[in-house]
Order: sequence, then structure tokens, then C-alpha cells
Amino acid sequence: NQEFKFSMLDGLEVLLVGGREYGYYSLRKIGVDLAPLPYSIRVLLESLLRNCDDELITENDIRTLALWRSDSSVLQEIPFKPSRILLQDFTGVPAVVDFAAMRSAMRRIGGDPKLINPLVPVDLVIDHSIQTDFYGSPDALSKNVELEFTRNKERYSLLSWAQRSLNNFRVIPPSVGIIHQVNLEYLADVVHSWSDFSYKNSIGLSKPISSRDKSILDRVSGVLYPDSVLGTDSHTVMINGLGVLGWGVGGIEAEAVALGQPYYMVTPQVVGFELKGRLRRGVTATDLVLTLTEFLRREGVVGKFIEYFGEGVDSMPVTDRALIANMAPEYGATMGFFPVDDQTIDYLRKTGRSEEQIEIVRAYCKEQFLYRDSAKSIPSYTKVLSFDLDSVESSLAGPKRPQDRVSLSNMNLRFRELLSARVKDRGFGISDTELSKAISTDVGEICHGSVVIASITSCTNTSNPRLMIAAGLLARNAVLRGLKTPKFVKTSLAPGSRVVTDYLSKSNLYEPLERLGFHVVGYGCMSCIGNSGAILPEVEKAIRENGIVAAAVISGNRNFEGRINPMVRANYLASPLLVVAYALAGNVNINFDKEPIGKTEKGELVFLKDILPDENEITKVVEETITPEMYINRYKNVFESNEKWNTIADDVLESNEKTNSTISVKSESPIPNSEFRIPNSNTRIPNANSELFKWDNSSTYIQEPPFLFGMRLTCSDELPEIFRARVLVLLGDSVTTDHISPAGSIKFESPAGEFLRAAGVSESDFNSYGARRGNDRVMTRGTFANIRLQNFLAGDGVEGGVTRYFPNDGELTTIFDAAMRYKESGIPLIVLAGVEYGTGSSRDWAAKGTLLLGIRAVIASSFERIHRGNLIGMGVLPLEFPHGVTWQSLNLTGEEEFTIPAIDKNFEPASMIEIIAEREVSKNIFSETKFQVKVRIDTQIELQYYLNGGIMQKVIRNIIERSDRTIL
Repeated sequence: NQEFKFSMLDGLEVLLVGGREYGYYSLRKIGVDLAPLPYSIRVLLESLLRNCDDELITENDIRTLALWRSDSSVLQEIPFKPSRILLQDFTGVPAVVDFAAMRSAMRRIGGDPKLINPLVPVDLVIDHSIQTDFYGSPDALSKNVELEFTRNKERYSLLSWAQRSLNNFRVIPPSVGIIHQVNLEYLADVVHSWSDFSYKNSIGLSKPISSRDKSILDRVSGVLYPDSVLGTDSHTVMINGLGVLGWGVGGIEAEAVALGQPYYMVTPQVVGFELKGRLRRGVTATDLVLTLTEFLRREGVVGKFIEYFGEGVDSMPVTDRALIANMAPEYGATMGFFPVDDQTIDYLRKTGRSEEQIEIVRAYCKEQFLYRDSAKSIPSYTKVLSFDLDSVESSLAGPKRPQDRVSLSNMNLRFRELLSARVKDRGFGISDTELSKAISTDVGEICHGSVVIASITSCTNTSNPRLMIAAGLLARNAVLRGLKTPKFVKTSLAPGSRVVTDYLSKSNLYEPLERLGFHVVGYGCMSCIGNSGAILPEVEKAIRENGIVAAAVISGNRNFEGRINPMVRANYLASPLLVVAYALAGNVNINFDKEPIGKTEKGELVFLKDILPDENEITKVVEETITPEMYINRYKNVFESNEKWNTIADDVLESNEKTNSTISVKSESPIPNSEFRIPNSNTRIPNANSELFKWDNSSTYIQEPPFLFGMRLTCSDELPEIFRARVLVLLGDSVTTDHISPAGSIKFESPAGEFLRAAGVSESDFNSYGARRGNDRVMTRGTFANIRLQNFLAGDGVEGGVTRYFPNDGELTTIFDAAMRYKESGIPLIVLAGVEYGTGSSRDWAAKGTLLLGIRAVIASSFERIHRGNLIGMGVLPLEFPHGVTWQSLNLTGEEEFTIPAIDKNFEPASMIEIIAEREVSKNIFSETKFQVKVRIDTQIELQYYLNGGIMQKVIRNIIERSDRTIL
């Protein structure tokens, strides 16, 4: 019943900070009581207030959010404009390819390519390309970096072009650090105080400014507003540990926001999560986050905001909060938010932020009711959960999902259970006679549970100095006792920033890590993203020929099947300390309480408890070693810090003589409302100002994608029914984006491998799917190509990218080949799946590849948030079975033909439609099944994206419509 008061004009107020005046848009002016609103809602509200232009963002949008209620079940759409966009190179390269393709499309339809340009600041951090090819030696880093630049010359040339040709686009070069750790340590301002281009765009392209506000702008030092970010990596949420609102979105959504469109979302439900007490001695922040991931998955927080509060939060440092925030995709939430408070200020100071900036953060957040004070009332939440930190015990998670926590004390027993358990029960299906199998090799005995990869990697844990120091101290103690790592263990250390190496070296802990094989192999995601490189040939041979269930233990955040290494089936997430411990033990089938971790040179037994570091010593080393100057020195020249990057050619594809592709590719536009036309590769548009990227048809890394070929200026108001579609893949539960679009190595015998070989690429130069995301010809062939994919159409026990082609009596063939044959026959395709479809990384190629295979719709029991948005953004229809209904309960086999009704401009989002499935049970006799599904187009803007054929088409049409330029 609160009165809503707001005037779009005369919105600015003045705040005095450190003797300087700053403008800001005061939340007080809205005229509602802010105390009941969660802090995350207040940040969103400020963005609406500041960006209100009565066009893209209206006063009614502000009203909708200002009157947010914890008990409301009504889903209302609001537009959100973040202050910046964050990319990494795996997802960033296809985003830049899309920018370049949109510029090319704009030129083809007679528009100005320079209109395609980021309108909000975009940072891209190159961290996903380096691989662990070399390890266990002092020169591993330099050799891996050399290979990285050799492999990725064309990709890096594209990024260099973008940095030089696109406005508001910065690139942090390779070997600086991991995107989310760099964001935490350097990029995030918490509160912006910009006064130039960034501010002007943050308030909208057409926001009216009164004479009063203009006079304020003329005299203040800048305008203050909260830092907020959308990123093309699902772990963008890590920044919520610093009080910066942000989460992962699909690359195509990020592109739209970068081009000035709001991110449309429904008003979120906000779960308050009270943390009580403290962690027990010896329990790490990693143990905590793995426990919370299990707890929150069980509670069901998918798609919700989580906001942390309580006494456990008051004393929790940002480095621990960041771990919890990082794992939000794993526990299913949109994000886990820690509001700005004293701990935020402490972290900013410790990481070298200026005192001026720190005072701005403190003053602005307190003025705007964004500063959490435990003495003040707790906001009103949709639901409140509570958790006692004292209940946490040492833990790992695995062997196939991050939410499957297992206590350290029960690790070996649980592993043995899973060895015998059925595959469909997340086991490995090893028979009793095979359980004790052991294979002798030149590097040691390989058996079930042998740890063949042990990697300290990922922003998740390497951003936390206490965890890294603990691992270093354990390594020191182990070396002092004469312990060594078995030869078959591939060890690696991939810090999230160079500051980590600085403090490990200063504390004399890097040398003992090296002694155990944990040399720095690169500053990037590496094993966490699947760039673990090959294991030893004799180890791989033993695994492959004998069905050994080998293990990996990494300090990352994802352990889906086939992700870390295709030869390693049991993958565990653990703290850096436990990574070192399991590397020493050489097997996950060990009880550390009862069995020794190793022996001294004299044969004396050494147990884990004998070498565990003391908590007080960890604290002492952290406090004495790490200084703000370390962060200042590492980031002061960050954009020019890599000489290889500085000297890279900005256009290695410039040969105008290359007019014809060396690869014969049959392609057609899969986009509705398009007229297909291949651009004439013999025509090169003069490019003195580099406004257009020079495509090279012979490149196997960078190609202009077909999404925009033949795009029209207008779209129709209806997409016709999907008639008699065939099922391409029939899937179960928890199919991840890694299953749909793997990032790892390209197999020799796969369709993508065959394509590259035909293009003259040797197997040693295949690189990974992640590295080739700029080439739709590779990525389409790699869609559903994960070696662990279980497509039930292919038959029980069959894994990999294969399916049955039904017009030919159910012939078994590759998914790609079947899709191309269906496409030639004009037959549309669909996917049937279970719950949690599309979980995992925010991988836009999981949607792009789906589209290019000819898939028009995905029918699943539930969708992961980002992937659902990506499907719509590419013009693929997401449909959801009602609760309790599955393709199994409907007795669907995947052999049916499906007809899905047309969708038009009058469609009501989230409505139900009826699908008809027909199956021929005998010659000319058909069985018909009708069932209802919910169309997971949840908002009006998503409907517009779908009708336009995708976000890119919609954005281009909007830009043309709003520009003053004449379209020829």
C-alpha cells in the first residue's frame, strides 16, 4: 500500500565524498520504504531509476520493482542495464565473430557497419585457451604459452581486430589470470565514479535531462552508481562475493546488452540464507562451498537470487564469500549475493584499490541503503534458509557432478560403492571380477581409483590466499618428510593471477610445490575447463585397454563426465590442499585416517595428519606475506603486460588473393525470416578503417557464421507450425552444455576431426572445440559429440555422438550426418530430454550448434536458465513437460513424428500448447499421442526474439529502426 512517487526529470542529487562533489540518483526519491527490499533488489532498482528513458525503461518498470513483495508469485518482466559486460575467450571469440558478422550483415542490407558497436564497456579476458601440454618442469609455463600463441594465432588476430576497431572493447591478454579472479582483484569497482562515455550510456541513449540536472552534471566530478556486470561465463557470479551484482548469460544475450538493449528478466524471488557460527579448525572454505552446493541443490533454488546474511557472514572474508558466490551455477541459483559491508572495504584495501575509491564505495553505499549492517533489520525474503557453519566437515565432490558431496572420511567407501553401481545410478558398472584389476606400467601400477590428474586450478580456489598457502605448507611438510608424487600422476598448478605466484614465492612455498611436480603450467582455467592435455601414453593405454576407472582431483568447480579428460571417468573437486594430498597418495581409494599417505626414504609410514599445516601458521604466513603492493604492481600495466600479445599481427587473414575456400561446405540458412545467400567471397570491401573484419574462407578457426545470411529488414508476425519433426537425440536427466557442445579435444574419427583432416589440418593441430568456436563448420559437427553422451535412440550402453536415422530403417550413424540427411529432406528436428537440460557453462554454441543441426524445438522436463535463454536467442523453441510428466511416462520412444503448433505475435508467454506425436506401429497403421507442454518463452521480449529468428536479428532491426540513417 506504499505510495509510489517518482519523477523522471530532476533525478540527480549531490553527494560529498572526500571534499569532492558527485552526482547520483537517489533511491529515496522513489518514495517507498527500502528496508524490506533485499539488497540485490535495491541494486536493480537503482539501475532502473538511473536508466529510465520512458522508452526502453519506463516509470512502470520502476513501479513494478519498487513494489516488490516477498510473497508475490506474479512474474513480471523488468529490463536491466548492467554497467559493463565481461567475456572470456572461449565465449568471447564467438561473440566477437557475431559482432563482425553483424557489421557485415549491416553492410549487406545497406546500413552503416559502425552502428554495430558496444554501447557499454566490454572487457574480454583471455584465459581459456592455454592447455596443459607440458608439466612437471620449470619451463612448462613458457612451453605452454608458446604453443598457445601458435595454436591461436587466428583467434587472437580476431580479438586484436576487435580491440582496435570496436569502441569500448578492451582485452586483457593471455597469461595475466583467470577472468573471475581478475574481475575480483582488479576490474570490479563496486561503485563506478565515471564521468565520460560510460556514464552517458549508463543513463540510456535518449534519457531526457532537465536544466537542473544539467547544471549538476556541469559541476560534479562524476556520477556514482553501482558496479554491475553480465558475463558470458556462468561463474561471473563469483563477483557477488564482493557485493557486485552480476551473473552469467548467453553470449548472444550479452551481445544484445552490449549494443544497448536491456537484459529482460522476470522479477526474481530472493531467498535469504542465514549462515550461523564459524567453521571448525581444519575445515576449509572449499569444504564449506561443496557442502552448501549439496544443501542448496536439495532445497531447490534454481533460478532464484540468494542473499546471504547472519553472524557467519559478518566475519567471513571476501575470499571465502567469493568461493560460495562462484558455485551458484552448481547449486542452481541465478546468483548468491553478499551485500557490501565492512569485509568488502577490507578486501578492496588489501587488493590495492585507492583510498579515494574505497571512500566512494563506503559513502555511496551507505547513502543508498546498499551497505549491509548486521545491527539493522533483515530484509523481507521470499524464503529464509539457515545453515550452521559448524556442521561442515572436510569434503570432496564427485565423481560426476559438483553437487554430489562426499565426506573425506567416507571417500574410499563411497568410491568402491560407485565402482559396482549401475551407470544409470551414476556408478561405473564394474563387475565383481574386475574390481581388483591392476595393470603394471613403466610409471607404476594403474588400478581403479588411480589419480592420473591432480591439478590446482580454477578461479574458484586460487583466488583464496588462505587455501593456496595451506596447499603450499602441506607440500613443504611432505617434502621435508621425503614424500614424492607417483610418476603416473599428471600434476599442475594454474593460478588465477600472477599475484598467487608472487606470494607463494615470497613465502618460500612455491619451491616445495615444484618438488612435488606442481610447477606453474599457465595462468588460465586449464584443467577446470577441460584443457588438461593428454595423460602419459602408457597410462592412457592401460586405461583404454583394461577399462580402468582412473581419477582426477582438481580444485575447480565442474567435474561433468568427459570434461576434464576423456580418459578419466572419476572426477573429484577438492581444496588445493586435498589436491596435493591425493597426488601424494596416488589413489582416491584411500582412508587417510587409517592408511598412510606415503613413506619416508627410511620406510617410515607418514599419515596425512602428520603433515597437515597448523591453522595458526596459515594465518601467520598470509598476514606476513600478502601486501596491497603485490596487486598494484601486477595490474598497473595489465593491458600491455604480455609482449607476445603486443606484437601479434592484427590481421593475419588479410590476403585478398584468397578468394575461394579450400574447403567444400554445403550450408543453408536455418533462420526463419531469412533469404539464404552465401556472400560472394570474391568481393572484398575496402577496409581502410577496419570497420569490417576480413573473412577468409580457408580459415579453420574463424568463419562468418550463416545466422545472418539473407536477413530481411522486417520479420513476419508468425512462425509456422513445426510439422512432422523427427527426434534427433533422446536424452535423460542432467544433460549439460558440455554434453551438447564439448569444449575439450577433437577426436580423430569424429565428424569435426574428419572435416579438419579434409582441410589439411594434422591431428596434432586439431586443438579443442573451445578454441575453434569461431568456426561454425567445426562447431556444428561437434554438437552432441561428447564421448559420454547417452542418446537413448542409439541403444543401451552406447555412448557418444551417434543416433538412428529413421527414414532408413533406423540406421545407426553420427548425429551430424543424420542431421544433414534430415535437412536435405526438409525434415525438421527436435530433442527430447529430462530434467536440468543445459546445466553447466553458459555456452552459446550449445544453442547455436543445436540450431545449425536443424533442431527447431527442445522438449524437456526442465531447463537451466542460461541455456533456455540461449535457445530462444537463436530461434529454437524451448518446451517443458508439465510437472510429473516425462517422455518416458508418455511412452514416447523417439521414433515418432511430432507436430508443434505455430507461434504468432499474439501468443501469451508461458502458455500451454498441445503437441501431436504419431508413430507407425505397423504398415500404414499409426498410433497417436497428444500431450500438453508449456512454451518456455517467458516474456514478451523473448517472444520478439523468437519471432525475429534470434536476438541478433532483432538487435539489427532495432538499430536500423532507431537510427537516422537511410537504408538503401
